[in-house]
Amino acid sequence: MAPDYRVDELTTLYFSSQPFAGRAPETKRNYVTDLCLLFNFLWMRGKLWTQATAVDIDDFRYWRQEAAENPQHVGGAKWNRELAALSGLYAWATRPGNAFVAVNPVETRSVVLRRSGAVASVPVQRAKDSRSSNVHWLTPRAFRRWVDVGLRGFTPDGLPASSWKGRLEARNVAYARLLYGSGLRRSEGASLLTFEVPELRLQGGRYLVGRIAAAVTRSKKPRTYYVPAEVVGQIDSYVESARARAVRAAQAIGRYDRIVEMRLVLRVSSGPRRIVHWRDRDGVLGQTELNAASVYERMTFYTEGSRGPEPLWLWLNEQGLPFLPHSWEGVFTAANERCRTVLAVGRHDVAVRGVVEAPYLTPHGCRHSFALYMLVILHYVMDERFGLSPQERRDYRLLYGDAWGMVQMLLGHASRETTVEHYLAPVADLQLRSLLATAPAAQAAPVAGTLDGVFARLAREAEGIQDIDDRMAAS
Repeated sequence: MAPDYRVDELTTLYFSSQPFAGRAPETKRNYVTDLCLLFNFLWMRGKLWTQATAVDIDDFRYWRQEAAENPQHVGGAKWNRELAALSGLYAWATRPGNAFVAVNPVETRSVVLRRSGAVASVPVQRAKDSRSSNVHWLTPRAFRRWVDVGLRGFTPDGLPASSWKGRLEARNVAYARLLYGSGLRRSEGASLLTFEVPELRLQGGRYLVGRIAAAVTRSKKPRTYYVPAEVVGQIDSYVESARARAVRAAQAIGRYDRIVEMRLVLRVSSGPRRIVHWRDRDGVLGQTELNAASVYERMTFYTEGSRGPEPLWLWLNEQGLPFLPHSWEGVFTAANERCRTVLAVGRHDVAVRGVVEAPYLTPHGCRHSFALYMLVILHYVMDERFGLSPQERRDYRLLYGDAWGMVQMLLGHASRETTVEHYLAPVADLQLRSLLATAPAAQAAPVAGTLDGVFARLAREAEGIQDIDDRMAAS
């Protein structure tokens, strides 16, 4: 709807077309917001979006990223996402059979893709500095501080605050630790079903193996992931306590009886191709391959419990209903605000690079932090625990790959460039071997606490890594 309350029939048609409607819900939500920014910009120029020219798009980019009149500039990654939204709209509007716009105002150029050698068209205005300006890495002890203060309501002294009312504390802590400990994306961790919580332990018992369905990943390919056993224990504790109470309360008032789009799962077949067999409200029987079940479809899966139907969606709100993936942003925002309020009190007279009073974290920041943690741990294992000589280290890399490649595999990246330049940018040019030279003596199973010194040094020498000073206390 335009500022003059006019409904734009063309954008309504675009939003219902396959190029847009077929996108993931989160992408659609983001793209609508991005398009509104352009529409408002053009409206101030007395234009509709169908009247935009290449000059308008160029001026819009300048305003978003450089104009002094704009108090909130965006980085390259954010602009590229906005540009993708604009490109999608104008590509649809100028395609044969539509012709709602005579000339596509988003100019493109041809490039040769490095991996495949294929020729592709990319927007001329695409930013080269595409690393997100909102990327943050937390060291293990900074993450522990963030969880304790932001999600558990602790004071700077490490004690529970008497005024804290953490009704959803068990859920929030378990989810945050799942992302930080496994490297899952927000929607991947948020859309787990109860029977998908990892159960298979690796030898040694410290990690469990899980599998992410293709439909909820960005690449649309299934992926194996690993999560610490203690994190799975916290998830199990949440399921048996806070989650169970929310389900019982919802059943007691008949909330699930009023849900129309419910698929009652009858059984889930085992084997490499797991099939979910279900029955809907009308008694119609159906089946869905678990690997192909979308985020939305997963929210409709219920099981018959001892007191009636209950959701199979793992993370629930206080009403006992599925907690939507994008809603986790609000949980992290509230935790960041609490950390800022409780911890940012200016205790240090001299600022130390990498040391922050109030840690800041986002769901995707957990994934970046996991990448950094695993890189250090893998180097530690290869260089310290195994005690490999230079020749043995080269042989190990030839057989199993180096630590960078292992992190790439854990994150599920198709490109090593993405892993190194975006997720591990702060340490891409550092010699981790020299940093690890001061690491503590090897142990049978290295844990976060034994490497605090290494992470502290990384935070001092690299940009964007947040660490804390454990000596910080209430003033």
